[in-house]
This record gives sequence, structure tokens and C-alpha cells, in this order.
Amino acid sequence: MADPRRGKEAAGCLLLLLAVLTCSLRCGESLKSSNIVLILTDDLDVELGGLTPLKKTKALIGDAGVTFSNAYTATPLCCPSRSSILSGKYPHNHMVRNNSLSGNCSSKAWQTGPESQAFPIYLSKKLYQTFYGGKYLNQYGSKEAGGVTYVPPGWDQWHALVGNSQYYNYTLSVNGKAEVHGDNYEKDYLTDLILNRSLAFLDERSPQHPFFIMLSPPAPHSPWTAAPQYQKSFGDVKAPRDGSFNKSGKDKHWLLRQPLNPMANSSIDYLDNAFRKRWQTLLSVDDMVERLVKKLEDIKELNNTYIFFTSDNGYHTGQFSLPIDKRQLYEFDIRLPLLVRGPGIQPKQTLQNPVMNIDLPMTILDIAGVNVSTLNMDGQSFLPQLVPSARNGTSRPYFLVEYTGEGHLPTDPYCPKLGPGLANCFPNCICEDAFNNTYACVRTFKDYNLQYCEFADNEAFVEVYNLTADPHQLENIVKKVDPALLQTMNQRLIKLQSCEAKSCRDLK
Repeated sequence: MADPRRGKEAAGCLLLLLAVLTCSLRCGESLKSSNIVLILTDDLDVELGGLTPLKKTKALIGDAGVTFSNAYTATPLCCPSRSSILSGKYPHNHMVRNNSLSGNCSSKAWQTGPESQAFPIYLSKKLYQTFYGGKYLNQYGSKEAGGVTYVPPGWDQWHALVGNSQYYNYTLSVNGKAEVHGDNYEKDYLTDLILNRSLAFLDERSPQHPFFIMLSPPAPHSPWTAAPQYQKSFGDVKAPRDGSFNKSGKDKHWLLRQPLNPMANSSIDYLDNAFRKRWQTLLSVDDMVERLVKKLEDIKELNNTYIFFTSDNGYHTGQFSLPIDKRQLYEFDIRLPLLVRGPGIQPKQTLQNPVMNIDLPMTILDIAGVNVSTLNMDGQSFLPQLVPSARNGTSRPYFLVEYTGEGHLPTDPYCPKLGPGLANCFPNCICEDAFNNTYACVRTFKDYNLQYCEFADNEAFVEVYNLTADPHQLENIVKKVDPALLQTMNQRLIKLQSCEAKSCRDLK
């Protein structure tokens, strides 16, 4: 007769074995890091209603997580800003000054310096499967920068645009090989193409390791080519007429004093057309977000994926009588949209603590399990703001925005009266940039909602704005502010302009 105690022992051992196996499986699942998606649009403002056409994006990312109301770029121009996102550094540390090779955009110096320590390299070391699709840096793929065969380190799948934003008739570097595209919507429309390739990447990836996808569509950058189905959308939409629209910049830096005011009707027609077309291109981005979220849901990865949606800089259409561009120090050019959803993030939150684009790589690497305190980056992780249970975080009391002006030595042949040293003089010879449009600003939210800016010009020009009393920055109050406060802001600016890594974060 069998001993009943042995039966109970055997059953107990079996239950213990099952428990160990179950625990092992669950532990394996929990040890897999979260997936990450970063969608980086091109020239998408938030101040002028740039998120309005993106209804699905706001619902699927913003409403499902966090909307940051005070997100800023370190510099309001494509290549320097994107270099900040990749490196986590202020421009004075990554040394990319503008969109040209001579300005260090995708140059050999960039490649052997900051790019060799960019955040995708750390993700690769953490066994992330990485995918890049779309615009990279404005000079990427040029012969002097290594051509299309050069693939930056850290990327497993590389589908990068050669040069600046285009929607059709462009060349891609596909894992180091040139791929020429035409003007067939189904085959070539860049926003759709990079989405489709990212979906194929998701199908082909290994489920054992996490993934990182970075999508950088051309929208809403010029030439503002909408998909065929959206070319008649927003037919009655015009650029917003409130705030600083068509106002004089009489108390501002000389570049803001030169536009014709009020603007010519031809300039207003031009900027209205640009505004409408920008919104049209964004409808394809909205579709991109919807299809990507649906795919993540279908493959059961949505609940384990952080999705970031942002831009490289803001934009203006008629503010202070400047027709269209970015580059300026004002909120419309330096504020960014930033929406985030992901594991542990409560839905429908709006956070007001200031964050910057230099914080994106630190936050992404924090999610990936990298010890970010060891990184030589200027930003700081805002993961504690996204997931407060993670650990305590600190909000920066103030931060730096800096820009190096760009001009051309030859006089613009279309604007011979203007002389040399200017750039982007369109339409109607209204110039958006100049060599001495070089400035550095302190933006603070703690104690004062204030912006203090100094120009590197022969006037030593200073602009100061109280954003609480004057959110549209209509009045430069430099002559009305307590000199002691001006001195304090000047001292902060000096400190920030020479900061590096930890000293950019340890501020009082």
C-alpha cells in the first residue's frame, strides 16, 4: 500500500516546480526593457495651433498620457536642434551652429565627436533593435560628409533622407546604399514610406529584445507637399491674426525692426498659403501615428511601449511682421509640442514643469535602464515626471536657449539694397536672419516667468520679457526692470553659456 505522505510530498514538489517555472517566465518578461518610439516632426509649432490638425495624435498619445505645456528647444533651427536631441548637449557643446557643413551640420567633426556618443549607441549596447526613418541632419549624405554610405553608429535599420526635407523626388540612404525615389504617391511619399518600413521592421524584429523606432517625417516643413487626398483640406484656414501677428518689432533687435509694417498683402497671402499647406501635410503624420499605434496594439506591444511626439523647433507666420521661418528667440519659435504615453503614465495629464529637447536622450536612456548619471550630456531625465513612482526628480529653475546667426557675404541679387551679411530674405526682401542675429537667452519659470536675452552685436542689445504680463512678448522691458534682476539674469546666462554636463543641471 502506497504511503499517502509520499503522494502529498510529490504533489507539493510538483506545485513548487510549477511555481518556479511560472516565476521564471514572469521574471523574464519583466526584465525585458520597454520599447520606445520617438516621432520627430520638422518645424511643427505649438504656439500657433500646430497641433490642431493632429486630432488622432492628440487622442492616441496626449490623451493617453502626458502633454507638456512648457517644452523648449535649445536652439530654434533644424540641424543644431536635431544635434541636441541626438547628443543631449547644448549647441555650445556639440558645436553645430547652423544647417551648413561649415556650420558643422553632419560634418566630419560632428561624426567623430558628439555623434560617436549619441544616444542610439547606448541603446544598441542595451540590445535594443533600432530603426531610423526620415530626415536626419540637413547635410547628411553630402559628399563632404561621407556620402550615403556613411551610417551613424547605433542603428540596425537605416532609412535616412539625403539632405533637407522633401516629400517626393529624393534619395534615401538605405543601410548605406542609395535609393532614388520619384513622385509616385503609393511608392514615394516620404511620410508614408518611412511608416511602412517601420511596420515591416516590427514584423521582422526579434520579440526577445526591445526596440527603438525614430520616425522623422518631413511635415510640416517646406515644400509643404500634401498627400493627394488632403490637398483640398483646410481651404478656409488662415494664419492666426492675434498676439504679435503683423505687429511692429520697434523695441527689438534691429533684425525685427526691418520688416515692413503693416505687411504687404502679398506677404500675407504667401504666409496664409504656407500655413494652410503646413496643416495639410500634417494629416499624413496623423495617419502615421494612428497606424503605428494600431500595429503596436496588434502585436501586443502597445502597453510596453513609450511613444514620444515632438518637433525640432517652432515656427512663425507673420509674427512681428516676419512672414515665415523660425530662428528667433520668441516663444513661437522656441516652444515645442511634446506628448508622451507609455507604461506607468496616467492618462490626460498636463505637466507645466519646463523640459527641453536635450532631455529627450537622457529620458529615453533612463527608460532603457542606462545609468544616466554617468553620461556626458547636458540634459536631465524627465522620467520621474512621467512616472512619479519611479523616484524623485527635480525641475530645472532656468535654462538656456542659444542661436548663432547665419548670413551670406554676397548681396542677395533679388534684394540689392540690403547689402551683405543677411539670409532668408523672402518674400518681399524681408530677412529672417543675419550674421549678428546671434543671441543667448535665459528662460526662467521659478520666481519669475521671465526671458532675458543678450545679442552678440555692436549694440550689445538686450531684450527682456515678462511672460506673465505679456505672453506675446510685445514689450521689451529692459529699461523698466530692476537693475539687480538684470544682473542676476546676466550672471545666470554667463554660467549657462559655459556649462557642460552636470554643471548644466546643478543650478540654483
